[in-house]
Amino acid sequence: MNYDPHYEQLRAHRTKIGAHELDVYLSRKHDQVLASTLEPGSYTKISSLVIVDGFAVKITEDQAKVLRSAKGVRVVEKNDEMA
Repeated sequence: MNYDPHYEQLRAHRTKIGAHELDVYLSRKHDQVLASTLEPGSYTKISSLVIVDGFAVKITEDQAKVLRSAKGVRVVEKNDEMA
């Protein structure tokens, strides 16, 4: 995701409560991006990744193209599984 000052503030002041607040904030933020970009039920969000303000999601190549152009999305990369 692009630079987010609220994320940076929460990340800088992490405590046990703050870490939970950051997790919830990012999960909601990522859910909003997905809901506003892709058809409901057409994707599966796997997780939000706090350390990089990103998320993992199962989508098609066409959906990845749409997501790449979404406001606030910096990069979309395919996850390659290691054998």
